[in-house]
Amino acid sequence: MTTNTRAPVSQILRNKDETGEEDDEPKKKSREDWRKAKELEEARKAGTAPAAVDETGKDINPHIPQYISSAPWYYGTSGPTLKHQRPQEDREGKFTKLDTYYNKGVDTTKVATKFRKGACENCGAMTHKKKDCLERPRKIGAKFTNAGIAADEFNQPNLNLSYDGKRDRWNGYDPLQHKAIIEEYQKVEDAKRELRAKKLEQDPSAMEDEDNVEEDEDKYVDEVDMPGTKVDSKQRITVRNLRIREDTAKYLRNLDPNSAYYDPKTRSMRDNPNPEAQESEYAGENFVRFTGDTRSHAAAQVFAWEAQARGLDVHLLAEPTKLQLLQRQYAERKDEFKTQVKQSVLEKYGGEEHLKAPPRELLLAQSEVFTRYNRDGTLVQGPEKQLAKSKYEEDVLINNHTSVWGSYWRDGQWGYKCCHSFIKMSYCVGEAGKTVVLEVQEPEKAAASVSATKQETPEKKKKENTDESSSSSSSSSESSSSDSETEIRSKTEKTSKKKKNKKKAKKKKKKDLKKEKKEEDKLKKALEKEERQQKHAEFLLSVDERKRPYNSMYEVKAPSETEMEAYMMKRRREEDPMSQFM
Repeated sequence: MTTNTRAPVSQILRNKDETGEEDDEPKKKSREDWRKAKELEEARKAGTAPAAVDETGKDINPHIPQYISSAPWYYGTSGPTLKHQRPQEDREGKFTKLDTYYNKGVDTTKVATKFRKGACENCGAMTHKKKDCLERPRKIGAKFTNAGIAADEFNQPNLNLSYDGKRDRWNGYDPLQHKAIIEEYQKVEDAKRELRAKKLEQDPSAMEDEDNVEEDEDKYVDEVDMPGTKVDSKQRITVRNLRIREDTAKYLRNLDPNSAYYDPKTRSMRDNPNPEAQESEYAGENFVRFTGDTRSHAAAQVFAWEAQARGLDVHLLAEPTKLQLLQRQYAERKDEFKTQVKQSVLEKYGGEEHLKAPPRELLLAQSEVFTRYNRDGTLVQGPEKQLAKSKYEEDVLINNHTSVWGSYWRDGQWGYKCCHSFIKMSYCVGEAGKTVVLEVQEPEKAAASVSATKQETPEKKKKENTDESSSSSSSSSESSSSDSETEIRSKTEKTSKKKKNKKKAKKKKKKDLKKEKKEEDKLKKALEKEERQQKHAEFLLSVDERKRPYNSMYEVKAPSETEMEAYMMKRRREEDPMSQFM
């Protein structure tokens, strides 16, 4: 074992101060020293050289790894040691030792004969009060009778357990308690020995057969293979439903996706992949599982379990003959009881002629199961596989529709695909409805268009009047004016233009103010609507999801600009640090 002793820097400096030599540095090992250390380690491992000894005189195992045997540099060791791996004495002194633990029970060595001051008034013990007493409440307490004074509980020590001591499940265990278990098993062995001796006295030959059976079971018990496993002398391999590489895989026998289901996790295919084939190599796992004696074996196992539950001592593997006889007797008695009950009911009420009727399929002369047969009567195609349906109604069509609601989508609206109608409970008119497209305007847009037309009509009238007056005035001025009055006319035209521009600016301002007011009103309404929607969403989240109402009648349309602005204003920004102070 190589010992890597590394001296700390403080130790090197201390040695330098003591000796006074400046060049006193730890010498590096030469290649020859390393080789000798390696040879010594190999010899110790082989047992030809004595093991290394620590400072306490104990041998160090040479097979201990180096990362365990080498002490850290701050430990300050000068030779090979394992002291750093053992419990440290200074640390162990802080904690309670493992042989000391909490005392259990009561101190029966000291029993008082008289009631003591401050003791329990009910039982007379000094270690608890009357409200904490666990004994049966006496009619007259020990304080007045001075009789039956209970023993005091032990004063528990103040233990300071270590990490391992707190988690030691055997801490405080008394080994003498194990004697009771040994005595119990010894009694069972003695009873078995007595029974064996009695049987031997009655029939010696039967006992010899039992001994031979027990010896054979013990002899061959290790050679028995468990089901689903393959036992080897060197290793134990668990085999689960594996196949030989040359065999065809189950999922390749029929590539139709609607054929028998293959479970890749368990590599099982329960149904027959080729049910129409007359002869096939693989007929599915259910064919093997539900044919032959497998059903009778399963029924026998169930009967054994039910018999054991009712108090009968019977087992399928231990006593198969006994179980078979019991099962046969039970079946016969059950049939007799059924026939008796049936006969008594028929004798009392009659109606035996109804039991002799043919099956219902022959009476109705039809069935929903489709089967196909060959000319020789063999089955070509079995009944169709019934698909699992949900508990909800599917493909329920109303009002002459050939498609369901939500099968058509256009411009943010759902409808019917058969007639392109966006009204949910409308009547279907077929292809004729696709040609007629009813575009219903939103109520806000319609109101805005009407108000805009109302505002535009008086303004247009005023413009027309002003244009007419200006045209008349200009015509009169042209007729009456002369060449000398051209300057005066130009001045009047300029003043009239200025007045018109001022009027137009005032009208534009009024329009803008009205627009702003309308937009503010719209935004206010949108904010109120968004607030209501948020409160409704919070209410739905607080309600149990099984009790929430459906929202299939919710109108789907693109949001307007005001609605988007209201949403952005009311949106909760969780990432904003100032959102809590708003």
